[in-house]
Amino acid sequence: MQMQEEREAIIEHCKKLITHGLTVGTGGNISVFNTEYQLMAISPSGMDYFTTKPEDIVLTDLDGKVVEGDRKPSTEVDMHRIYYNMRKDVRAVVHCHSMYSTVLASLRMNLPAVNNYIAIAGGYDIRCAEYGTGGTWTLAENSFRAMEGRYACFLANHGLLTCAADLPSAFMIAEEVERMAEAYYHAKLLGEPVVLDNSEVDVILNKNKNYGQVTQK
Repeated sequence: MQMQEEREAIIEHCKKLITHGLTVGTGGNISVFNTEYQLMAISPSGMDYFTTKPEDIVLTDLDGKVVEGDRKPSTEVDMHRIYYNMRKDVRAVVHCHSMYSTVLASLRMNLPAVNNYIAIAGGYDIRCAEYGTGGTWTLAENSFRAMEGRYACFLANHGLLTCAADLPSAFMIAEEVERMAEAYYHAKLLGEPVVLDNSEVDVILNKNKNYGQVTQK
């Protein structure tokens, strides 16, 4: 069985979608791209994450053709593979239906820079993609345009999509975006949140390049 490590990581993070409150039931989907095999491992369609086994994870090529696995892949396979085809900086994609991100997506609102963590998604805001029916190439393309220069976007009337160079990072971005969306929602109830200037976000973006335990060589 190919890509055992990626399969296990997907199952682990799919469970975390539930336990961390980012989705319910079998909602959402996760994928990881292996550059050596040029294959995408993606969660199966409509399966309970807590009973999913490594062999249930589906491997496809970048055309979306199943190359290993007996399960049907997530219906959003196109919304994952478009990133691996078009963005060399992306190796993992997380899609979830977290509450406050979905609230903003239902209003087709962008999330402005009202929190200094906005830079974690790569830019000055988090955009809401134009609407596309779930499981269609239109949705994949709309998300891709909204994600330009970013690592997160809202899907109109749907939910949240994030991506990164690895799965832990893509999942962390999803959690942080949901936290910011919740803070924005509550702040709007009390008044008009103050939006950070682009120049301040630029400073934070630059600082983020050296965030964490950077090894000196």
